[in-house]
Amino acid sequence: MHIAFAASECVPYSKTGGLADVVGALPKALAAAGHKISVFLPRYRQPKLDHTKLNDAHTVIPSITVPFDDHYRFCSIVSGGNHAGVQFHFVEYPPYFDRDTIYGTPAGDFPDNAERFALFCRAVLEASKILGVPQVFHCHDWQTALIPVLLRTQYAEDPAFRETATVFTIHNMGYQGLFPPDTLPLLTLPWDLFTILKLEYFGNVNFLKGALVYADFVTTVSRKYSQEIQTSEFGFGLDGVLRDRSSTVTGILNGVDYEEWSPETDKFIAANYSSEDLSGKITCKRDLLTSFGVTDPDICLPVIGIVSRFAAQKGFDLLAQIVDRLAREEMIVVVLGTGDKLYEAMFTRISKQFPQKIAVRIAYDNALAHKIEAGSDMFLMPSRYEPSGLNQMYSLKYGTVPIVRATGGLDDTIEQWDPRTRKGTGFKFSEYSGEELLLTIKQALQAFKDQNSWQILMRNGMSKDFSWNVSAKEYVRVYERARQVRAVPSVTVADTLTFAGR
Repeated sequence: MHIAFAASECVPYSKTGGLADVVGALPKALAAAGHKISVFLPRYRQPKLDHTKLNDAHTVIPSITVPFDDHYRFCSIVSGGNHAGVQFHFVEYPPYFDRDTIYGTPAGDFPDNAERFALFCRAVLEASKILGVPQVFHCHDWQTALIPVLLRTQYAEDPAFRETATVFTIHNMGYQGLFPPDTLPLLTLPWDLFTILKLEYFGNVNFLKGALVYADFVTTVSRKYSQEIQTSEFGFGLDGVLRDRSSTVTGILNGVDYEEWSPETDKFIAANYSSEDLSGKITCKRDLLTSFGVTDPDICLPVIGIVSRFAAQKGFDLLAQIVDRLAREEMIVVVLGTGDKLYEAMFTRISKQFPQKIAVRIAYDNALAHKIEAGSDMFLMPSRYEPSGLNQMYSLKYGTVPIVRATGGLDDTIEQWDPRTRKGTGFKFSEYSGEELLLTIKQALQAFKDQNSWQILMRNGMSKDFSWNVSAKEYVRVYERARQVRAVPSVTVADTLTFAGR
């Protein structure tokens, strides 16, 4: 089967979150299973596709015309070569993509994001007609949401795509691509899309909603999150659309690329180790504390690690509620991340307030992220909601015990530790409150005192297998179902909806 991925980011070329990890790993797993895989990405400023990154980068399509209401744009397609059986293509249009950041600045999103990613979507479709039309387009998040919309509207009569199916994956319902109504004519999209059953959302155009309406199948990144987003609490106003499509909505847990995330082979950590021989972990702990500038640390104290995008979603408001009391505990917290200025300032403030207890690095640093996974004893993820989460799965492999809120993929992947039966892989709390978070951290700190039981807990997690092979097979089943939909003449999904809600 030929599957073409379209996404706004992908490791190692660009990354702001877990989306990049998924698009970097899932195509490799599908290619290893014998499928033909293409990946389309924007060509951003960093990294440059030169000899230091990709030896075989070259232009394969010099010009693609993309219509806009004001004037045409002309972009090109650069081949990034074939890696691990995956063919990479980059949409090059410097006025839109040659920028310091991907989506915006600290002041907010780029004002032309609708145009930027509309151009990307149209370029992917036009390039596919030259490079090879896939049997399935697998699109990710609002930046690629116009692909299923275009295929079932303006490209509906194009014979090249008559049997091409679409699968759309929601990585985070909180990001939807909302734009003013005059975006439609600017992108040369018809006004009949601006209805409650299609793209209209409280007077705005909602790209994500368009994909939820027009894609053949919708997936999200964990079983529990697929259920949560069909409720008003987690649906961000689109739960009615998803409930209307519930028979075509499924949750497939993200996998982990163990070639990159394994303490046995990790090149970033001070010592490799395994579940059979954990001795290297204490070396990693010393190295981690040194990397954070912690002077004369008591190596016997438990270390709690955090690697995260700093956003309200991640539950750091709970940490702010309890930090004074948490700092009284016998432990050290190390924090790595960037994001909202509010939380960057919060972490900077508490690190100065408790310099011997809380060490913070405001940065994106992949090597340091690996050191935190290997050198920490526990890993904290108190998320308000978490579609899948990857760090808790990395942590399990590194014998770093997760402390998580029981939501989305965190609930699906972490089993509550029971000291009596010695079963479980971590610690969970359900109520979104600072008190519950503090109580759960204290439970973990108490359990850490019994090192014999703690090592059993560590090994329980290290034995778990969240590799992409299982998830890839589930995606293939969804692709096949989507192809069956396209194999028979049918009206568009939008025409079959009786009530999509807003």
